[in-house]
Amino acid sequence: MADKPQALGGKPQVDVGGATYEQVGEEYLARRRLRKSAGWVLLWALGVGAVISGDFFGWNYNLSAGGFGGLLLITFVVAVMYLCMVFSIAELSAALPHAGGFYSFTRNAFGPTLGFVNGIADIIEYVITPAVIVTSIAAYMQTIFSFVPLYVWWVVFYAVFIGINVLGTALTLRVGLIVTLLAIGVLVVFYIGAVVSGAFSWDRVFNIPPTSGNSVFLPFGWYGVFAALPFAIWFYLAIEQLPLAAEESHDVVRDIPRALIWGLLTLLALSLLTLVLNSGVGGGAAEVGESAAPLEIGFRAIFGSGATTIVLTLVALTGLVASFHTIIYAYGRVLFSLSRAGYIPRWISVTGARHTPARALILGGVVGLLLALLIDRLGSGSSVGAALLTMSVFGAVISYALVMLSYIKLAITRPNMHRPYKSPLGLPGAVVGTVLAVLSLFATMAIEDNRPGVIGTAIFMAVMVAYYFFYSRKRLVAQAPEEEAALIADAERELKHL
Repeated sequence: MADKPQALGGKPQVDVGGATYEQVGEEYLARRRLRKSAGWVLLWALGVGAVISGDFFGWNYNLSAGGFGGLLLITFVVAVMYLCMVFSIAELSAALPHAGGFYSFTRNAFGPTLGFVNGIADIIEYVITPAVIVTSIAAYMQTIFSFVPLYVWWVVFYAVFIGINVLGTALTLRVGLIVTLLAIGVLVVFYIGAVVSGAFSWDRVFNIPPTSGNSVFLPFGWYGVFAALPFAIWFYLAIEQLPLAAEESHDVVRDIPRALIWGLLTLLALSLLTLVLNSGVGGGAAEVGESAAPLEIGFRAIFGSGATTIVLTLVALTGLVASFHTIIYAYGRVLFSLSRAGYIPRWISVTGARHTPARALILGGVVGLLLALLIDRLGSGSSVGAALLTMSVFGAVISYALVMLSYIKLAITRPNMHRPYKSPLGLPGAVVGTVLAVLSLFATMAIEDNRPGVIGTAIFMAVMVAYYFFYSRKRLVAQAPEEEAALIADAERELKHL
């Protein structure tokens, strides 16, 4: 049965910020409900799990772009940006606890148009990332089962982990906790092994030959530091998905800020240990920077070439599976919230008896499989992986800039908004974070080979914005929680000006 919209307030149309809102009946929201299933520990695992594959692959492309010194310096800069952002969104999550996350914050600050842009940027980030990860998972699995085609593994892993997400949020989060702890355990074994076995050497860390006029510390100069920025983001990319769990948290005011902050602190420690110790094993930074599986180089250096392929494959899979599983959760919630509010087709957000966004999860999986096919046709390897990583980062940093600008705007225009948690960095932190996010956006264009992917992503965003202007902005839903909160605030501001 289709959901029949009614006119808002009995009027045929209500225009707000260039958008037309419709009022829906109780049945509409009853078919689009999520279930509270998460405490802060499960949310911590959700955030860390989404990111932890960045310690298994991706970060190392930074070595080829900027050398170890460039990686070290830019990782510090990126860590500052994420600290500023995490504190800002912790405050916003407690004040605006809706499943829309970043889209909700920007919608409240700047209206529906920029809210939609932020939502699309999140979709780009969260749909591309699992597609990249599943191609890596399949490549590892094929080293054990060489007779199984790659596409079979894509379908199997998407089916299994979408299935877990569809069965229930509680199950999803518990599985996320288990695979995240396993991935952290694998990294800790590597860290200890690298030091104790003597496999690590500082000489290997600095074995990338410097280009003319540059030093061993910065072999590609300061431009290399700038070019390396998108790859340093991979260490932390997706921790920001936690606000998407606001409607499924038992105590959002306490749980989301706590999980965000402890999650980021965990990732900061892991990233520092990974970038130092993994850069100094095997063939050193020169080899690690070109590898699609840098941690495998590390384990071979520690345990020798006699280590079995199966063991090394399972080691690599822990981090990949953790991120694959938890980011499926993220794209499901982004698609769900934008659909519930009418920005994209409403049928996507129906949740069913289990109160999970099954249609959104399946749709994102289908798109992911198509992207995996595209990745395979382009050819696997570090160059394609680096390009796709840059595309994902491009979407992410657009949303970072928008959400911190939203923090600034709301702090100025709605100073009395109830904020159960407040960022210790306040406005200065959001300003610093915004500047660094804009700098990161420009850095995605620094490497020429990656520019076509970034341009293609920008074209996709432009197409979606055109869809919004010509179609969906005339069909938004007034009672979607994100929109309802914003419309009430808009009405209160209008009354004050009368």
